[in-house]
Amino acid sequence: MIKLLIISLFVIFFNIPFGYWRANVKLFSFQWFLAVHIPVPIIVMLRIFLDIGFEWYTYLFLVTSFFIGQKLGSIIHKYLGKIEIISSCLIMDLRKLLIEH
Repeated sequence: MIKLLIISLFVIFFNIPFGYWRANVKLFSFQWFLAVHIPVPIIVMLRIFLDIGFEWYTYLFLVTSFFIGQKLGSIIHKYLGKIEIISSCLIMDLRKLLIEH
């Protein structure tokens, strides 16, 4: 159970940059599709390599974590957008904010 919670936290933090990217592109565009689907195979590989299995309760944790990470990324994008003009890359925008301010 502890392993599942740790993986869930990883999934949340892993999805934040993708949610940030998704928030800056047109809905259902190719980039939107990529921002939503690129993390999925990585999370599936994580499930396999860390041997948490594919039980029904693991889906509850990981799917919820996926959407929380995506939502947090879009919230961060909205917040940073109020401060100044931003791009689709969370890391570059944070770097720009830290260096300039």
